Amino acid sequence: MFIDTHVHLNDDQYENDIDEVIQRAQEVGVEKMVVVGFDKKTITRAMELAEKHSFIYAVVGWHPVDAIDCTEEDLNWIESLAAHPKVVGIGETGLDYHWDKSPKDIQQEVFRKQIRLAQKVNLPVIIHNRDATADVVRILQEEEAGKTGGIMHCFSGSVETAKECIAMDFMISLGGPVTFKNARMPKEVATEISLEHLLIETDAPYLAPHPNRGKRNEPAWVTLVAEEIARLKEILVEDVAKKTTENALKIFKIR
Repeated sequence: MFIDTHVHLNDDQYENDIDEVIQRAQEVGVEKMVVVGFDKKTITRAMELAEKHSFIYAVVGWHPVDAIDCTEEDLNWIESLAAHPKVVGIGETGLDYHWDKSPKDIQQEVFRKQIRLAQKVNLPVIIHNRDATADVVRILQEEEAGKTGGIMHCFSGSVETAKECIAMDFMISLGGPVTFKNARMPKEVATEISLEHLLIETDAPYLAPHPNRGKRNEPAWVTLVAEEIARLKEILVEDVAKKTTENALKIFKIR
């Protein structure tokens, strides 16, 4: 059994074949999927999918790239959705300094507000980090994000940064990039960080793993992520599946 802990089945790229995509995932043992919403449209769709399918759960939050568009009304709406039994996390939130749509100070303010929201509703917080590692770690520490813990989504940082996050009760989630031939740091993290602290994800439709790099990603391919972690750790893929599934059920409080 595998759990894709971060997938965007709410993306328009699945509009015409979502049932087939879900079926392919189930056929290879992906028994649960966590669909992440990050703005009004994708949150609404994530909730619809979670209510329709018993094996799909939702994470709701506001993406840092669009932080400038996030209102107090939006945050109140996210807080109200957090009471839904199929909502298992707040996010994805964090910082993204690659794109310049939202100024850094606004991103940081919205990030802090969502960490506090996660603490209020007692759900893990799912972190997006692009080119902002120092500020992400600092804010997590300042806001005592370890109170709820959370997930470093599609982690691309160093082993040292991973250990800093683990010290705050965060799980390290690896996706397609760990399979890329030139992805030195994700491979080091997969090798050196204990399976106790790892999750697997696709971030589909983005970041398809090798040998499908460049194609539209899908949750069935989370198995390729697990296989690469197993290869790097020199263990059975079944062991990766079992432990990452246990970790996901625990962090998301899914029974």
